[in-house]
Amino acid sequence: MRMYDIIEKKRDSEELSKEEINYFVNGYVQNEIPDYQVSALLMAIYFNGLTDNELVNLSFAMANSGEKIDLSGIEGKKVDKHSTGGVGDKTTLIVAPIVASVRM
Repeated sequence: MRMYDIIEKKRDSEELSKEEINYFVNGYVQNEIPDYQVSALLMAIYFNGLTDNELVNLSFAMANSGEKIDLSGIEGKKVDKHSTGGVGDKTTLIVAPIVASVRM
């Protein structure tokens, strides 16, 4: 599989397979795919969008690309909140107290 072919396929508005999306995400995370190729793919995605299947597969590929924490040892319901963080992160400031005030 080649990144060039994946970029070309998305540029031509074709649907990327689960394997192609996994190849892209895993390759980038492992520093095997250069930034300029990722930029080209993201530009093709911006102009042509993602199908529902691509979006689901991309979400799972991204979730599976990082470290996971096993929370099964904690009783009760668990909630996970993600944001990009950084200086502009206003989500945590609002969401955390709201969730903390709710009895589950």
